[in-house]
Amino acid sequence: MIKKLYILVFALALFSCNQRKEAEANTGLTYFDIKGYFGKEIPRLQKLNPVVNKTVSVNGAAESKTSKIADWAKELAIFVNADINKISWKGSFKTKKQDGVDIYTSDNKKIPVKKVSIIWKGQKAGKIEIIIDNKNILYQSQDTLTYYPDSLYTIKKQQKIRLLKEKKYSVIGKLK
Repeated sequence: MIKKLYILVFALALFSCNQRKEAEANTGLTYFDIKGYFGKEIPRLQKLNPVVNKTVSVNGAAESKTSKIADWAKELAIFVNADINKISWKGSFKTKKQDGVDIYTSDNKKIPVKKVSIIWKGQKAGKIEIIIDNKNILYQSQDTLTYYPDSLYTIKKQQKIRLLKEKKYSVIGKLK
Protein backbone atom coordinates (compact mmCIF):
# COMPACT_ATOMS: atom_id res chain seq x y z
CA MET A 1 0.00 0.00 0.00
CA ILE A 2 2.80 2.42 0.93
CA LYS A 3 4.65 1.46 -2.26
CA LYS A 4 1.60 2.46 -4.35
CA LEU A 5 1.36 5.75 -2.48
CA TYR A 6 5.02 6.52 -3.23
CA ILE A 7 4.48 5.75 -6.92
CA LEU A 8 1.40 8.00 -7.01
CA VAL A 9 3.23 10.89 -5.32
CA PHE A 10 6.21 10.46 -7.67
CA ALA A 11 3.95 10.42 -10.75
CA LEU A 12 2.11 13.56 -9.60
CA ALA A 13 5.40 15.36 -8.89
CA LEU A 14 6.74 14.39 -12.32
CA PHE A 15 3.54 15.52 -14.04
CA SER A 16 3.53 18.89 -12.27
CA CYS A 17 7.16 19.54 -13.27
CA ASN A 18 6.35 19.03 -16.95
CA GLN A 19 3.46 21.51 -16.81
CA ARG A 20 5.62 24.17 -15.19
CA LYS A 21 8.33 23.84 -17.85
CA GLU A 22 5.75 24.14 -20.63
CA ALA A 23 4.29 27.29 -19.04
CA GLU A 24 7.75 28.81 -18.68
CA ALA A 25 8.58 28.03 -22.32
CA ASN A 26 5.67 30.14 -23.56
CA THR A 27 6.52 33.27 -21.56
CA GLY A 28 9.80 34.32 -23.17
CA LEU A 29 8.78 35.31 -26.68
CA THR A 30 11.61 36.33 -28.96
CA TYR A 31 9.58 37.81 -31.81
CA PHE A 32 6.18 39.45 -32.36
CA ASP A 33 3.47 37.28 -30.80
CA ILE A 34 1.30 36.44 -33.85
CA LYS A 35 -0.49 33.64 -32.04
CA GLY A 36 -1.24 35.87 -29.05
CA TYR A 37 -2.31 38.79 -31.23
CA PHE A 38 -4.85 36.73 -33.17
CA GLY A 39 -5.79 34.96 -29.94
CA LYS A 40 -7.14 38.36 -28.82
CA GLU A 41 -8.52 39.39 -32.22
CA ILE A 42 -10.62 36.24 -32.72
CA PRO A 43 -12.81 36.67 -29.59
CA ARG A 44 -13.03 40.43 -30.25
CA LEU A 45 -14.29 39.82 -33.81
CA GLN A 46 -16.56 37.02 -32.59
CA LYS A 47 -18.16 39.46 -30.14
CA LEU A 48 -18.27 42.35 -32.65
CA ASN A 49 -19.80 40.02 -35.29
CA PRO A 50 -19.20 42.32 -38.29
CA VAL A 51 -20.72 41.86 -41.74
CA VAL A 52 -17.99 40.71 -44.14
CA ASN A 53 -17.93 41.11 -47.91
CA LYS A 54 -15.89 38.05 -48.87
CA THR A 55 -14.48 37.46 -52.35
CA VAL A 56 -12.98 34.07 -53.19
CA SER A 57 -11.03 33.69 -56.42
CA VAL A 58 -9.55 30.58 -58.06
CA ASN A 59 -7.40 31.20 -61.15
CA GLY A 60 -9.17 34.50 -61.81
CA ALA A 61 -12.76 33.22 -61.44
CA ALA A 62 -14.15 35.21 -58.53
CA GLU A 63 -17.27 34.89 -56.42
CA SER A 64 -18.41 37.41 -53.81
CA LYS A 65 -20.73 36.97 -50.86
CA THR A 66 -21.77 39.19 -47.96
CA SER A 67 -22.29 37.39 -44.66
CA LYS A 68 -21.33 37.17 -41.02
CA ILE A 69 -18.47 34.83 -40.10
CA ALA A 70 -19.70 32.19 -37.65
CA ASP A 71 -16.24 30.93 -36.63
CA TRP A 72 -13.45 33.52 -36.66
CA ALA A 73 -10.98 30.98 -35.23
CA LYS A 74 -11.41 28.87 -38.37
CA GLU A 75 -11.39 31.93 -40.65
CA LEU A 76 -8.09 33.27 -39.27
CA ALA A 77 -6.44 29.91 -38.47
CA ILE A 78 -3.85 30.35 -41.23
CA PHE A 79 -2.67 33.55 -39.51
CA VAL A 80 -2.46 31.85 -36.09
CA ASN A 81 -0.51 28.94 -37.62
CA ALA A 82 2.14 31.37 -38.93
CA ASP A 83 3.48 31.81 -35.38
CA ILE A 84 7.24 32.46 -35.48
CA ASN A 85 7.87 31.95 -31.75
CA LYS A 86 8.31 28.18 -31.92
CA ILE A 87 11.08 26.99 -29.63
CA SER A 88 12.93 25.21 -32.45
CA TRP A 89 12.91 28.44 -34.52
CA LYS A 90 14.49 30.61 -31.83
CA GLY A 91 17.32 32.65 -33.30
CA SER A 92 16.32 31.81 -36.89
CA PHE A 93 14.82 35.21 -37.71
CA LYS A 94 16.60 38.49 -38.35
CA THR A 95 14.85 41.43 -36.72
CA LYS A 96 14.75 44.93 -38.17
CA LYS A 97 12.84 47.70 -36.36
CA GLN A 98 12.67 51.25 -37.69
CA ASP A 99 10.16 54.04 -38.31
CA GLY A 100 7.19 52.18 -36.84
CA VAL A 101 7.82 48.99 -38.82
CA ASP A 102 9.02 45.66 -37.41
CA ILE A 103 10.32 43.12 -39.94
CA TYR A 104 11.27 39.51 -39.15
CA THR A 105 12.94 37.48 -41.91
CA SER A 106 14.32 33.97 -42.19
CA ASP A 107 16.23 32.28 -44.98
CA ASN A 108 16.21 28.87 -43.26
CA LYS A 109 14.89 26.29 -45.75
CA LYS A 110 13.21 24.28 -42.98
CA ILE A 111 11.11 27.25 -41.81
CA PRO A 112 8.13 27.99 -44.08
CA VAL A 113 7.47 31.48 -42.67
CA LYS A 114 9.92 33.69 -44.56
CA LYS A 115 8.84 37.19 -43.59
CA VAL A 116 6.59 38.90 -41.06
CA SER A 117 6.15 42.66 -41.12
CA ILE A 118 4.13 44.75 -38.71
CA ILE A 119 3.35 48.40 -39.38
CA TRP A 120 2.52 50.13 -36.12
CA LYS A 121 0.00 52.91 -35.62
CA GLY A 122 1.01 54.14 -32.19
CA GLN A 123 0.84 51.16 -29.82
CA LYS A 124 -1.44 49.10 -32.09
CA ALA A 125 -0.65 47.07 -35.19
CA GLY A 126 -2.03 48.84 -38.27
CA LYS A 127 -1.02 46.13 -40.74
CA ILE A 128 0.39 42.62 -40.44
CA GLU A 129 1.84 40.88 -43.51
CA ILE A 130 3.14 37.31 -43.49
CA ILE A 131 4.87 35.48 -46.34
CA ILE A 132 4.98 31.68 -46.19
CA ASP A 133 6.95 29.62 -48.70
CA ASN A 134 6.72 25.81 -48.85
CA LYS A 135 8.87 23.75 -51.22
CA ASN A 136 9.60 20.08 -51.67
CA ILE A 137 10.21 17.72 -54.59
CA LEU A 138 6.52 17.48 -55.59
CA TYR A 139 4.99 20.69 -54.31
CA GLN A 140 5.66 24.40 -54.16
CA SER A 141 3.44 27.12 -52.70
CA GLN A 142 3.70 30.71 -51.61
CA ASP A 143 1.13 32.37 -49.35
CA THR A 144 0.85 36.09 -48.66
CA LEU A 145 -1.34 36.87 -45.67
CA THR A 146 -2.33 40.46 -44.91
CA TYR A 147 -4.42 41.72 -42.00
CA TYR A 148 -5.67 45.25 -41.36
CA PRO A 149 -7.53 45.33 -38.01
CA ASP A 150 -11.24 46.25 -38.33
CA SER A 151 -10.90 46.68 -42.08
CA LEU A 152 -9.58 43.91 -44.33
CA TYR A 153 -7.82 40.57 -44.50
CA THR A 154 -6.40 38.84 -47.56
CA ILE A 155 -5.03 35.38 -48.19
CA LYS A 156 -3.26 34.91 -51.52
CA LYS A 157 -1.83 31.55 -52.50
CA GLN A 158 0.13 30.36 -55.52
CA GLN A 159 0.42 26.60 -55.72
CA LYS A 160 2.37 24.42 -58.13
CA ILE A 161 2.14 20.65 -57.97
CA ARG A 162 4.53 18.75 -60.20
CA LEU A 163 2.93 17.66 -63.50
CA LEU A 164 -0.11 19.93 -62.91
CA LYS A 165 -0.88 23.52 -63.84
CA GLU A 166 -0.17 26.30 -61.37
CA LYS A 167 -3.18 27.45 -59.35
CA LYS A 168 -3.78 30.85 -57.81
CA TYR A 169 -6.22 31.32 -54.96
CA SER A 170 -7.23 34.43 -53.10
CA VAL A 171 -9.62 35.30 -50.30
CA ILE A 172 -10.41 38.92 -49.57
CA GLY A 173 -12.55 39.78 -46.59
CA LYS A 174 -13.71 43.38 -46.17
CA LEU A 175 -15.23 44.13 -42.79
CA LYS A 176 -18.19 46.53 -42.69
